Amino acid sequence: MSAISYLGALAAIALSLSILMAGAWVVQQRTGNSGWVDTIWTFSVGLVGAAGALWPVEGGLPTARQWLVAAFVAAWSLRLGVHIAVRTAGISDDARYAAFAQEWGIRAPGRMFLFLQNQALGSIPLAFAIFVAAHFPGQGLRVQDYLGALLLALGIAGEAVADAQLKQFRERRGGQGLVCDVGLWRWSRHPNYFFEWLGWLAYPMIAISPDYPWGWVTFLAPAFMYWILMYVTGIPPLETQMLRTRGERYRDYQSRTSIFFPLPPRSGAAG
Repeated sequence: MSAISYLGALAAIALSLSILMAGAWVVQQRTGNSGWVDTIWTFSVGLVGAAGALWPVEGGLPTARQWLVAAFVAAWSLRLGVHIAVRTAGISDDARYAAFAQEWGIRAPGRMFLFLQNQALGSIPLAFAIFVAAHFPGQGLRVQDYLGALLLALGIAGEAVADAQLKQFRERRGGQGLVCDVGLWRWSRHPNYFFEWLGWLAYPMIAISPDYPWGWVTFLAPAFMYWILMYVTGIPPLETQMLRTRGERYRDYQSRTSIFFPLPPRSGAAG
Protein backbone atom coordinates (compact mmCIF):
# COMPACT_ATOMS: atom_id res chain seq x y z
CA MET A 1 0.00 0.00 0.00
CA SER A 2 1.18 3.51 -0.76
CA ALA A 3 1.64 6.29 1.78
CA ILE A 4 -1.40 8.00 0.27
CA SER A 5 -3.51 4.94 1.09
CA TYR A 6 -2.39 5.04 4.73
CA LEU A 7 -3.04 8.76 5.01
CA GLY A 8 -6.45 8.33 3.39
CA ALA A 9 -7.29 5.61 5.91
CA LEU A 10 -6.14 7.88 8.73
CA ALA A 11 -8.46 10.66 7.52
CA ALA A 12 -11.41 8.26 7.19
CA ILE A 13 -10.78 6.93 10.71
CA ALA A 14 -10.65 10.45 12.15
CA LEU A 15 -13.88 11.52 10.45
CA SER A 16 -15.73 8.35 11.44
CA LEU A 17 -14.75 8.59 15.10
CA SER A 18 -15.70 12.27 15.23
CA ILE A 19 -19.18 11.54 13.85
CA LEU A 20 -19.74 8.58 16.16
CA MET A 21 -18.69 10.51 19.27
CA ALA A 22 -20.96 13.37 18.24
CA GLY A 23 -23.70 10.76 18.31
CA ALA A 24 -22.56 9.74 21.80
CA TRP A 25 -22.99 13.36 22.89
CA VAL A 26 -26.57 13.41 21.55
CA VAL A 27 -27.38 10.23 23.49
CA GLN A 28 -25.80 11.60 26.66
CA GLN A 29 -27.71 14.87 26.41
CA ARG A 30 -31.06 13.20 25.77
CA THR A 31 -30.78 10.47 28.40
CA GLY A 32 -28.85 12.37 31.06
CA ASN A 33 -26.83 9.19 31.63
CA SER A 34 -23.21 9.75 30.62
CA GLY A 35 -22.45 6.06 31.13
CA TRP A 36 -23.63 5.53 27.55
CA VAL A 37 -20.62 7.55 26.39
CA ASP A 38 -18.20 4.74 27.24
CA THR A 39 -20.53 2.16 25.70
CA ILE A 40 -20.71 4.05 22.42
CA TRP A 41 -16.97 4.76 22.47
CA THR A 42 -16.19 1.06 22.81
CA PHE A 43 -18.49 0.03 19.98
CA SER A 44 -17.24 2.94 17.85
CA VAL A 45 -13.58 1.99 18.15
CA GLY A 46 -14.53 -1.64 17.52
CA LEU A 47 -16.60 -0.80 14.43
CA VAL A 48 -14.05 1.58 12.91
CA GLY A 49 -11.18 -0.74 13.81
CA ALA A 50 -12.78 -3.85 12.33
CA ALA A 51 -13.84 -1.99 9.18
CA GLY A 52 -10.31 -0.61 8.81
CA ALA A 53 -8.79 -4.05 9.34
CA LEU A 54 -10.90 -5.49 6.51
CA TRP A 55 -10.33 -2.57 4.15
CA PRO A 56 -9.26 -4.17 0.84
CA VAL A 57 -5.67 -3.91 -0.31
CA GLU A 58 -5.51 -2.80 -3.95
CA GLY A 59 -8.96 -4.25 -4.58
CA GLY A 60 -8.10 -7.74 -3.37
CA LEU A 61 -9.90 -9.89 -0.82
CA PRO A 62 -8.95 -9.49 2.87
CA THR A 63 -5.97 -11.59 3.92
CA ALA A 64 -5.93 -14.11 6.77
CA ARG A 65 -4.18 -11.49 8.92
CA GLN A 66 -6.90 -8.93 8.22
CA TRP A 67 -9.59 -11.42 9.24
CA LEU A 68 -7.66 -12.38 12.37
CA VAL A 69 -7.24 -8.79 13.51
CA ALA A 70 -10.84 -7.86 12.68
CA ALA A 71 -12.17 -10.87 14.59
CA PHE A 72 -10.26 -10.02 17.74
CA VAL A 73 -11.16 -6.33 17.54
CA ALA A 74 -14.82 -7.30 17.24
CA ALA A 75 -14.51 -9.71 20.19
CA TRP A 76 -12.87 -7.04 22.35
CA SER A 77 -15.50 -4.44 21.45
CA LEU A 78 -18.47 -6.77 21.92
CA ARG A 79 -17.29 -8.10 25.30
CA LEU A 80 -16.42 -4.72 26.79
CA GLY A 81 -19.27 -2.81 25.16
CA VAL A 82 -21.94 -5.21 26.42
CA HIS A 83 -20.41 -5.18 29.90
CA ILE A 84 -20.49 -1.38 30.06
CA ALA A 85 -23.99 -1.24 28.58
CA VAL A 86 -25.36 -3.62 31.22
CA ARG A 87 -23.70 -1.59 33.96
CA THR A 88 -24.96 1.69 32.51
CA ALA A 89 -28.54 0.43 32.28
CA GLY A 90 -28.50 -0.01 36.06
CA ILE A 91 -27.35 3.51 36.99
CA SER A 92 -28.71 7.01 36.53
CA ASP A 93 -25.35 8.57 35.62
CA ASP A 94 -21.61 7.85 35.60
CA ALA A 95 -20.02 9.43 38.68
CA ARG A 96 -16.87 10.47 36.81
CA TYR A 97 -18.70 12.37 34.07
CA ALA A 98 -21.22 13.74 36.56
CA ALA A 99 -18.34 15.30 38.49
CA PHE A 100 -17.11 16.93 35.29
CA ALA A 101 -20.59 18.29 34.55
CA GLN A 102 -20.89 19.73 38.03
CA GLU A 103 -17.52 21.42 37.65
CA TRP A 104 -18.45 22.85 34.24
CA GLY A 105 -21.82 24.24 35.42
CA ILE A 106 -23.97 25.91 32.77
CA ARG A 107 -21.26 25.33 30.17
CA ALA A 108 -21.55 21.56 30.65
CA PRO A 109 -23.27 20.69 27.32
CA GLY A 110 -20.70 22.52 25.20
CA ARG A 111 -17.78 21.34 27.30
CA MET A 112 -19.04 17.76 27.11
CA PHE A 113 -19.23 17.97 23.31
CA LEU A 114 -15.62 19.17 23.13
CA PHE A 115 -14.58 16.54 25.66
CA LEU A 116 -16.07 13.76 23.54
CA GLN A 117 -14.49 15.16 20.39
CA ASN A 118 -11.16 15.05 22.23
CA GLN A 119 -11.92 11.41 22.99
CA ALA A 120 -12.48 10.85 19.27
CA LEU A 121 -9.19 12.59 18.50
CA GLY A 122 -7.35 10.52 21.08
CA SER A 123 -8.87 7.31 19.73
CA ILE A 124 -7.37 7.81 16.27
CA PRO A 125 -4.07 6.12 17.23
CA LEU A 126 -6.02 3.10 18.50
CA ALA A 127 -8.03 2.54 15.33
CA PHE A 128 -5.07 3.39 13.10
CA ALA A 129 -2.87 0.87 14.94
CA ILE A 130 -5.47 -1.78 14.14
CA PHE A 131 -5.42 -0.77 10.47
CA VAL A 132 -1.63 -0.78 10.27
CA ALA A 133 -1.28 -4.17 11.98
CA ALA A 134 -3.95 -5.77 9.80
CA HIS A 135 -2.27 -4.49 6.63
CA PHE A 136 1.19 -5.85 7.35
CA PRO A 137 2.49 -6.92 3.91
CA GLY A 138 2.24 -10.60 3.10
CA GLN A 139 -0.49 -13.19 2.90
CA GLY A 140 0.50 -15.91 5.35
CA LEU A 141 0.30 -15.75 9.14
CA ARG A 142 3.58 -15.57 11.08
CA VAL A 143 4.54 -16.44 14.64
CA GLN A 144 4.17 -12.73 15.46
CA ASP A 145 0.53 -12.82 14.37
CA TYR A 146 -0.23 -15.73 16.68
CA LEU A 147 1.62 -14.06 19.56
CA GLY A 148 -0.37 -10.88 18.96
CA ALA A 149 -3.59 -12.88 18.97
CA LEU A 150 -2.49 -14.52 22.23
CA LEU A 151 -1.80 -11.14 23.83
CA LEU A 152 -5.19 -9.80 22.82
CA ALA A 153 -6.95 -12.95 23.99
CA LEU A 154 -5.15 -12.69 27.34
CA GLY A 155 -6.18 -9.04 27.63
CA ILE A 156 -9.83 -9.78 26.87
CA ALA A 157 -9.96 -12.78 29.22
CA GLY A 158 -8.13 -11.03 32.05
CA GLU A 159 -10.39 -7.99 31.87
CA ALA A 160 -13.48 -10.21 31.80
CA VAL A 161 -12.29 -12.11 34.89
CA ALA A 162 -11.55 -8.86 36.76
CA ASP A 163 -14.98 -7.45 35.86
CA ALA A 164 -16.69 -10.68 36.97
CA GLN A 165 -14.80 -10.76 40.27
CA LEU A 166 -15.78 -7.16 41.03
CA LYS A 167 -19.42 -7.82 40.13
CA GLN A 168 -19.56 -10.90 42.35
CA PHE A 169 -17.98 -9.00 45.23
CA ARG A 170 -20.51 -6.17 44.96
CA GLU A 171 -23.41 -8.62 44.88
CA ARG A 172 -22.34 -10.36 48.06
CA ARG A 173 -24.11 -9.42 51.29
CA GLY A 174 -22.27 -6.50 52.82
CA GLY A 175 -20.33 -5.82 49.64
CA GLN A 176 -21.61 -2.26 49.38
CA GLY A 177 -19.26 0.19 51.04
CA LEU A 178 -16.42 -2.31 51.19
CA VAL A 179 -13.30 -2.48 49.00
CA CYS A 180 -12.87 -5.40 46.61
CA ASP A 181 -9.50 -6.99 47.37
CA VAL A 182 -10.06 -10.55 46.18
CA GLY A 183 -8.73 -12.38 43.14
CA LEU A 184 -6.98 -10.11 40.67
CA TRP A 185 -8.02 -7.10 42.77
CA ARG A 186 -5.67 -8.28 45.52
CA TRP A 187 -2.72 -7.79 43.16
CA SER A 188 -3.80 -4.56 41.43
CA ARG A 189 -6.24 -1.77 42.30
CA HIS A 190 -7.26 -1.64 38.64
CA PRO A 191 -6.66 -5.07 37.06
CA ASN A 192 -9.38 -4.45 34.46
CA TYR A 193 -7.47 -1.39 33.24
CA PHE A 194 -4.19 -3.32 33.20
CA PHE A 195 -5.61 -6.06 30.99
CA GLU A 196 -7.26 -3.47 28.75
CA TRP A 197 -3.83 -1.90 28.21
CA LEU A 198 -2.20 -5.30 27.73
CA GLY A 199 -4.52 -6.11 24.83
CA TRP A 200 -3.33 -3.06 22.90
CA LEU A 201 0.23 -4.42 22.88
CA ALA A 202 -1.03 -7.00 20.38
CA TYR A 203 -0.86 -4.55 17.48
CA PRO A 204 2.84 -3.65 17.84
CA MET A 205 3.53 -7.36 18.27
CA ILE A 206 1.92 -8.00 14.86
CA ALA A 207 3.18 -4.93 13.03
CA ILE A 208 6.76 -4.29 14.14
CA SER A 209 9.30 -5.24 11.49
CA PRO A 210 12.41 -3.57 10.02
CA ASP A 211 10.79 -3.94 6.59
CA TYR A 212 7.53 -2.24 7.60
CA PRO A 213 8.13 1.40 8.65
CA TRP A 214 4.43 2.03 9.31
CA GLY A 215 4.52 -0.65 11.99
CA TRP A 216 6.22 1.66 14.49
CA VAL A 217 3.10 3.84 14.54
CA THR A 218 1.28 1.06 16.39
CA PHE A 219 3.24 1.82 19.59
CA LEU A 220 1.05 4.92 19.89
CA ALA A 221 -1.93 2.70 20.78
CA PRO A 222 -0.63 1.18 24.05
CA ALA A 223 1.13 4.45 24.89
CA PHE A 224 -2.10 6.43 24.53
CA MET A 225 -4.13 3.81 26.40
CA TYR A 226 -1.66 3.83 29.30
CA TRP A 227 -1.76 7.63 29.47
CA ILE A 228 -5.56 7.88 29.34
CA LEU A 229 -6.04 5.16 31.96
CA MET A 230 -3.31 6.30 34.34
CA TYR A 231 -3.62 10.06 34.11
CA VAL A 232 -6.90 11.21 32.54
CA THR A 233 -10.34 9.55 32.56
CA GLY A 234 -9.39 6.20 34.07
CA ILE A 235 -7.70 5.92 37.43
CA PRO A 236 -7.59 9.53 38.76
CA PRO A 237 -11.36 10.24 38.89
CA LEU A 238 -12.11 6.68 40.01
CA GLU A 239 -9.61 6.83 42.88
CA THR A 240 -11.02 10.20 43.94
CA GLN A 241 -14.50 8.72 43.99
CA MET A 242 -13.37 5.66 45.96
CA LEU A 243 -11.61 7.79 48.58
CA ARG A 244 -14.76 9.87 48.93
CA THR A 245 -17.05 6.86 49.34
CA ARG A 246 -14.74 4.31 51.02
CA GLY A 247 -12.45 6.59 53.04
CA GLU A 248 -9.89 4.84 55.26
CA ARG A 249 -10.75 1.42 53.85
CA TYR A 250 -9.57 2.54 50.46
CA ARG A 251 -6.49 4.32 51.85
CA ASP A 252 -5.49 1.06 53.48
CA TYR A 253 -6.07 -0.74 50.20
CA GLN A 254 -3.90 1.85 48.40
CA SER A 255 -1.08 1.35 50.90
CA ARG A 256 -0.75 -2.37 50.16
CA THR A 257 -1.88 -2.82 46.55
CA SER A 258 -0.18 -1.88 43.28
CA ILE A 259 -2.05 0.82 41.42
CA PHE A 260 -1.82 -0.76 37.93
CA PHE A 261 0.61 -3.61 37.26
CA PRO A 262 -0.32 -6.82 39.14
CA LEU A 263 2.21 -7.33 41.93
CA PRO A 264 2.21 -9.30 45.19
CA PRO A 265 0.45 -7.33 47.95
CA ARG A 266 2.75 -5.38 50.22
CA SER A 267 3.10 -6.16 53.92
CA GLY A 268 -0.22 -5.98 55.73
CA ALA A 269 -2.37 -7.30 52.87
CA ALA A 270 -5.45 -9.26 53.82
CA GLY A 271 -5.16 -13.01 53.40
